[in-house]
Amino acid sequence: MTDPQLFLTERVQQALAAAFGPEFSDADPLIRPSQFADYQANVAMSLTKRLGRKNPREVAQEIAERLTGAASPGAAKVSGPDFPGTVEVSGPGFLNITLDDAWIAGQATDVLADPHTGVVMTDSPQTVVVDYSAPNAAKEMHVGHLRTTIVGDALVRVHEHVGNKVVRQNHLGDWGTPFGMLIEHLLDIGEEAAVAQLEAGEGNEYYQAARVKFDSDPEFNKRARARVVTLQAEEPETMRLWHIFMNATVRYFNKVYTRLGVTLTDDDIAGESMYNAALPQVCDELQERGIAVISDGALCVFPPGFTGREDQPLPFMIRKSDGGYGYATTDMATIRYRVQDLKADRIIYVIGATQALHMSMLFASARMAGWLPEHVRAEHVQIGSVLGSDGKMFKTRSGKSIKLLELLDEADVRAAAVIAEREYDDAARAEIAHAVGMGAVKYADLSVSHDSEYVFDFDRMLALTGNTGPYLQYATARIRSIFRKGGVGPSQAAGPVVLRHPAERALALRLLGFGAAVAETAEDSAPHRLAAFLFDTASAFTTFYENCPVLRADVEEETRASRLALCGLTLRVLETGLDLLGVPVPERM
Repeated sequence: MTDPQLFLTERVQQALAAAFGPEFSDADPLIRPSQFADYQANVAMSLTKRLGRKNPREVAQEIAERLTGAASPGAAKVSGPDFPGTVEVSGPGFLNITLDDAWIAGQATDVLADPHTGVVMTDSPQTVVVDYSAPNAAKEMHVGHLRTTIVGDALVRVHEHVGNKVVRQNHLGDWGTPFGMLIEHLLDIGEEAAVAQLEAGEGNEYYQAARVKFDSDPEFNKRARARVVTLQAEEPETMRLWHIFMNATVRYFNKVYTRLGVTLTDDDIAGESMYNAALPQVCDELQERGIAVISDGALCVFPPGFTGREDQPLPFMIRKSDGGYGYATTDMATIRYRVQDLKADRIIYVIGATQALHMSMLFASARMAGWLPEHVRAEHVQIGSVLGSDGKMFKTRSGKSIKLLELLDEADVRAAAVIAEREYDDAARAEIAHAVGMGAVKYADLSVSHDSEYVFDFDRMLALTGNTGPYLQYATARIRSIFRKGGVGPSQAAGPVVLRHPAERALALRLLGFGAAVAETAEDSAPHRLAAFLFDTASAFTTFYENCPVLRADVEEETRASRLALCGLTLRVLETGLDLLGVPVPERM
């Protein structure tokens, strides 16, 4: 089976080599879907100047002739089987390409028989480390953590699906000076009361109560500062109390992860505390090698290309002037560990867009140190903000951050209202409502570019029409209903596919792009592209469903078998794609 865009890219590149020489075989043909044909290639205009020509239509005509074998006798032609379609030159030099129905049908039949549904498994698996979610253990897990959690989880699912080795890293904020006052507050209110409050997700209230005492009570302040010293020294009793605090906090985080259906577990926790013992060594090594220098009492790296006011070099502070460590220190230790110990080929940081400068300086500093070799790909998947209907940061009316678990509770309630008229028992209704609610929240986020802001709107998210999670879920439920009524299982629909209606053709052609959509999502860390593909697929199926009866008595057996095959392939593509995004798919809706 072949993805049409990849197939056409290869054929046009072969035509370029045949027409103009092998040095042109690597030119990008710029193959894009077109409203005038199946695809359009725009390469002729970009090549005209390079060829020293003046007329891009003439260049396009030469390419078209090589593609279709219509070149003059003796001219070089594209090797291989005949081109399965037609090519027309239009406008200033566009190549409008229409593929043969038989070729599309044959490829769709092959994809149906492929256990990977057209997704190409990598023959050179990479170790991909993905840093995502990473809530601060000293604070509440709020809606701001939603995007880093579900975007990261979609990426790990996609990379595992194509055959890479994925290492999840939940880099919790679980260390540092605030824990002095947090541990002392735990002692004041008692271990049992502290655990109950933290497990209930009242981390903000806990932190604020500790902070008030730290700011107003000199004795508490003194105790908290002394506790920081014993924490940094890893004194046994302090560590016992720290573990009590952290275990209760993680149990709450796990409630959120379970509700969201993300794949993080306790084994994936790699918080700041993990690197505490390595921080002095990081500083010493950087200083000894002259990579970090003392500046105004602080130890800093000055990576080239970063300047501040008056074009002064911008420091990446590794150790503060008071001897304390910061995020930069821990992050340098982290990236060294991920390369040297985890053997990462690629490191993906799913972190807020506001950290762009910090991440750029981290990568540059780590490369200076040799801890991030050129063969290791490090990238910052920038996460935009979630906004309210007023266009400002999404908060409660009182201005407080919305707790993530409360938001998910509301999603379940609202989803239950959407399916209220369906005839299900209470257990089935609750299960479907949860799937619809979580699917709506997650898809709304994943369907927009991760670096864009978006407005959180339950009414839009839960709509059964438009580019929403419930619309895609409903499409899968509708297909399952067809198979139930037909008395066959989706796996029994083997085709072959034959195309006799434009809606059949459009759906089959769309389905051939699934493998490319998955590959592009993995390569570019862009879940919204897979989401867009799935929405287009569901839309194509809706048109097919409305125009091409499957089970009606007057439908010929061959046509019925073909349409069932298209239904089965659509179901598999939608279910697989939604699972890669982490969107649950209920059996019925």
